[in-house]
Formats: sequence, structure tokens, C-alpha cells
Amino acid sequence: MEPDAVARLFTRSDGTYLFARWGRPIAPVVFGVEDQTVSTLKGAIEAVVALAGHQMAETDPELGANLMVFFFREWDELTETPNLDRLIPDLAETVERLKAVDANQYRSFRFDAAGAIQAAFVFVRMDAEMARVPAETIALSQVVQTILLWSDTAFTDASPLAAAPGQPAVLKPEIAAVIRAGYDPILPASATNASHALRLAARIGRPS
Repeated sequence: MEPDAVARLFTRSDGTYLFARWGRPIAPVVFGVEDQTVSTLKGAIEAVVALAGHQMAETDPELGANLMVFFFREWDELTETPNLDRLIPDLAETVERLKAVDANQYRSFRFDAAGAIQAAFVFVRMDAEMARVPAETIALSQVVQTILLWSDTAFTDASPLAAAPGQPAVLKPEIAAVIRAGYDPILPASATNASHALRLAARIGRPS
């Protein structure tokens, strides 16, 4: 990928450049689905974490779980969930905003003092559109969009996944390459200068 294309993935709608990767092992927990779907999601997490060269853990020493994934049918269920408003600032206002645009997914991040991802909260509303999507595709899509802090517009026009008719979705090679480059230990865990995209692009295509 050319540097400009890489930069667009982390340039937000307000024009600012913001990159972040996880700064600690990922300890996931999933709510609202059957055990089989939990296994599917955790399998996707393991695969993407391995791609990145990052680590997983059973628990996070501060938070217990630092990647929480919630599946539900209506946004109002979130405001009825005990203590969730302690994890998500302005939960009621966020829910109203998501209802207003008929959203079926939302991700919220926390960051540590160095700007690296400390925790992520993923919300998936199983509306009619989501219900038609295979569980494996939902899982892979959500994990890919949580392994890095992408721009809020990074995947509005094109999914990070690709699938042939009748075949399971797979991660696009160029997005996989960006994830691998983003976790290069030589690079910082967070960046706000677009020159960072040049360093990412320079590492894409190098042998793992």
C-alpha cells in the first residue's frame, strides 16, 4: 500500500491522524450469545492476535477482562445493564444517538498513559441485517476493527474483509499487512503525526 492509502486508514473525519495499538495482552469476554458463538469469536481473536504478533491472556490484572463484546437485540438493553454506565461515559446519550441513526454496531476504547489501547468495548445489535451475516464473518470483522484504532471512516466505503460467493469471509491481504506493520516493536504504540503512516508503509511487504 502507498503511504497515502495507509494514512487514510488512520485519518479521522475531522482531519486528525490518530493511530493506536494494544499495549497489553488481550483478555476477552463475550456476552449475549451461545457457547458455540463464543468459541467462534474467541477463535477469531486468537487468529488476528497471532497475525499481529501480539499476546492474549486469561485475565487483565487491572480490569479482569479488557475486551468486552456484547450481543443484543435493542440498544435500550444497554441502559438496563447494571454498571455498564461505569464503563461507557455518557451511555444514555450514546444509546440515543445510535438509535437515531439505526446503528447495528459500536466500539468504544480506553487508552493508557502512553496512548496505547487499554480496553475496548464492542456492541453488536442483531438486527435483520446482522442476522443474515454468518457468525464467523461478524466475529472476524469486529476483531479486525478492534485490533487497531482505525479511523472512523476507514471502512465506511469498503469492508476490511472479502468473500467469494458461498465462501467464508477472509481478511483482505492489504489490511492484514497494515495490522502486522502496526505491531512492529520498533514503532510506537500510538501516534498523532501522519509521518507515522510513512513508517507503516515502509514495513508493509517485509517478511514477517
